[in-house]
Amino acid sequence: MSGEDLAVLAGLNADYVAAVQNGDVQRFELLLSEDFRCSNPDGSIVDKKGFLAQTALPVTIRGLEAHQVEIRLFGDVAVIHARTEYRTSHGEPRHGRYTDVWAKQDGAWRCVAAHVTR
Repeated sequence: MSGEDLAVLAGLNADYVAAVQNGDVQRFELLLSEDFRCSNPDGSIVDKKGFLAQTALPVTIRGLEAHQVEIRLFGDVAVIHARTEYRTSHGEPRHGRYTDVWAKQDGAWRCVAAHVTR
């Protein structure tokens, strides 16, 4: 495993979580591959355009944090698993999990797939 790749992916994972919490469409434009797909908690699957549209909606959670982050490298592909904790707009504690798949494309890591549970 490349220590450099692990460090880069850890930083990108933190950026991804922050972009979710902040509704940062511009950051996701850079993080996601053009052929990105996301499986949402309701069972729907969206492409990059749909994901960016979801991200542009008002953020209804606060305090989003990732825990138990596990990054596994398979050459130019990486899988990140983590547990999330956050609060609803009414302050109720919630948790979930996510799995993100990253691929090195043209020398840069891009998220190609995500699966989210709540």
